[in-house]
Amino acid sequence: MKKPLFGIIPPLVTPLIDANHLDIEGLERLIEHVIQGGVHGIFILGTTGEAQSLSFTLRTGMIRQTSRIVKGRLPLLVGISDTSMADSIKLAQTALEFGADALVSAPPYYFATGQPELAGFYENLVPQLPLPVFLYNMPAHTKVSFAPDTIKRIAQNPNVAGFKDSSANGAYFQSVMYEMREYKDFSIFAGPEEMTAEAVLMGANGGVNGGANMFPRLYVELYRAARDKDIERVRMLHTHVMQICSSIYTIGNFASSYLKGVKCALSLLGICNDFLAAPFNKFGTEHRERIRKALELLDIDLIGNKK
Repeated sequence: MKKPLFGIIPPLVTPLIDANHLDIEGLERLIEHVIQGGVHGIFILGTTGEAQSLSFTLRTGMIRQTSRIVKGRLPLLVGISDTSMADSIKLAQTALEFGADALVSAPPYYFATGQPELAGFYENLVPQLPLPVFLYNMPAHTKVSFAPDTIKRIAQNPNVAGFKDSSANGAYFQSVMYEMREYKDFSIFAGPEEMTAEAVLMGANGGVNGGANMFPRLYVELYRAARDKDIERVRMLHTHVMQICSSIYTIGNFASSYLKGVKCALSLLGICNDFLAAPFNKFGTEHRERIRKALELLDIDLIGNKK
């Protein structure tokens, strides 16, 4: 994997047949779909991948099968976030064994850490990891956010390759970019796709966008337009992204509506199964029909180009 990493890195869903089995054929279709869409890497076992709801066996299987399908065509990033440092290291070793290129780690969750504890955790963890690691800021789920100077402190270890922010806090994101401005090989990615174009225009390396599971070409073209500072094209493409965010991600009164929506849409597009790991359930008939109508209104084909 070359540094810095850039572009659109879809946080892949984990296609499941049931609670214990991967939808391997669906995973194959999904990976080929995003590769054909021009993405710049693949990230598995993140929030969109339901990592914290999957058994260690399923997570290991997802690493093995994804690596087999990708065959080194793109950088493969593997989430190792866990409350146990030992299990994070074990998962990292599995990622190395099956040919992954980098790791992604969110802070340990449940008891929130202070910044000195957070820095200390990574100063202990990173030297034990066999691959480069990206820090993953997800305060909604971990109850802690990396302070910009904490990121800089942890990044003194050259094995820390970058940072993904899913806080949806634009001022915070800019503070991180400013703090890390001298680290030219350090990649900074926006998680919320509503902010990706703005972030890239301001110098970020790209986006880790869930919508790229469904419409990879749309997000790749948005990234390219922002990179090239083609503002009119950015505005046009960003409108499509906002339409996706305001329809597919907002159906039903669920904290998990985004994930249900993405998996349901992928099922309707014929790509993979929409089974969700416990404690969540896939959409029923009523909500599924609303997703179908949302897809029809988008008028976007499978690679994300306007019809």
